[in-house]
Amino acid sequence: MAKNFQQQTFDENELITIRREKLKGFIDKGIEPFGARYEISHHASDVRAEFGEIEGEVDAGEVSVAGRLMAIRGHGKASFATLADKSGSIQIYFKLDILGEEKYSEFKLLDIGDIIGLRGQVFKTKRGELTVRVEDFKILSKSLRPLPEKFHGLKDVEIRYRQRYLDLIMNPEVRETFIKRNKIIKSIRKYLDDRDFLEVATPVLSTIAGGAAARPFITHHNALDADLYLRIATELNLKRLIVGGFERVYELGRVFRNEGMDVRHNPEFSSVEIYQAYADYRDLIEVTKGIVCAAALAVNGTTKISYLGVEMDLSETPQLSMNDAVKNKTGKDFLSCENVEEARAMADELGVPYEKRFGIGGILNAVFEAKVEDDLIQPIFITHHPTEISPLAKKNFDDPRVTDRFEFFVYGRELANGFTELNDPIDQRARFEEQLKQREAGDEEAHVMDEDFIRALEYGMPPTGGLGIGVDRLVMLLTDSPSIRDVLLFPTMKVIAE
Repeated sequence: MAKNFQQQTFDENELITIRREKLKGFIDKGIEPFGARYEISHHASDVRAEFGEIEGEVDAGEVSVAGRLMAIRGHGKASFATLADKSGSIQIYFKLDILGEEKYSEFKLLDIGDIIGLRGQVFKTKRGELTVRVEDFKILSKSLRPLPEKFHGLKDVEIRYRQRYLDLIMNPEVRETFIKRNKIIKSIRKYLDDRDFLEVATPVLSTIAGGAAARPFITHHNALDADLYLRIATELNLKRLIVGGFERVYELGRVFRNEGMDVRHNPEFSSVEIYQAYADYRDLIEVTKGIVCAAALAVNGTTKISYLGVEMDLSETPQLSMNDAVKNKTGKDFLSCENVEEARAMADELGVPYEKRFGIGGILNAVFEAKVEDDLIQPIFITHHPTEISPLAKKNFDDPRVTDRFEFFVYGRELANGFTELNDPIDQRARFEEQLKQREAGDEEAHVMDEDFIRALEYGMPPTGGLGIGVDRLVMLLTDSPSIRDVLLFPTMKVIAE
């Protein structure tokens, strides 16, 4: 294996040397090999749309195109090549008789990977391939490194993620994923803007990390001589705005959590958080449905999708309480327990581990995560999470052991989390104090006390429904991507020595 790597490295170094010699060839001719502006009249798709129906080898019209050379075939007095741009690819034709000896000698200095601009006539070859006959061209950027061998392409996922630029060059379908991502984000904004939600921006740096159960990244501000945290959620600041009189707000942006990495988690990711005054969790369930279905329609034209081979309809979304979901799967009714010992015995019987600090609600959640969550393949809203694990959600009026909260699951993954917001400052302080006890007991993800947020609630926050949606997971779902790294242009990677 080491020998193959050394041979590959040697071959690449040899090719780089040859390319640098060609670079010098351009310079010796007085040609700048890293050009400037180039006027483009058509992209590859425009050429196909405008001239696709022409017949025969007659000249159909002049075009000016630019892009990257992805293949060169023949090096005699005439050569065909493939030029790729953002819209696709088009065949181009270089001929000595048309270009002349001097210009054709420049063509001999071109390599696969070079970016050129060209002007020429569109025609069809005898085989019916739409082609641009080059009448003039200009080197715009000399590629000093060889692209991966075209037949095998770029398959190594480590290289694809670390060198996304190379991935985008070699795998056009990857570009399509990120075009769809853009459409999804636009659809989210349009859905909310059309319903009178106001997009806002809140700080990324904060003196307190709050709004979610997660470990933060810590940095230091030199001028203030103070530690600051990268935000783990936008929730608390958005609810401050609800207190201030905005009735519908949202923020779509990056949040940061100092946690592990897997196919669903990246330390920095995109979310959209939404808050609506005078609403409750039931209204936000409808907003969730609306956003997800609108995004599906925007990129796929239907709410019926296939994800990793599983067919599903995103418009069909039943609701089930967490306790009922656990009871249906295990036969155990944790909310019937009269004390925590009874809940522990049930969990022990099911073989589900739990921490000593867990109450009935914490144990119920542990069983849900261990026995139920992975099997929630079809879209479903799980509701009424235990109060113990929901420090910012309002208690259910009929059963204060649970909250008016929901999570939206698809393919065993949480896609959205929402609830009727807690607007009682006295209850909120008690919840924060309970979270502090959990931190002291070893839970590094438990909330810290946020005195200013409690102060804001003391001025009065109207009944409010809140919602957070994982944008990256939504993109994964709608682009049939198995890993979050497939939908992040530059995912976080393990640091390796160069």
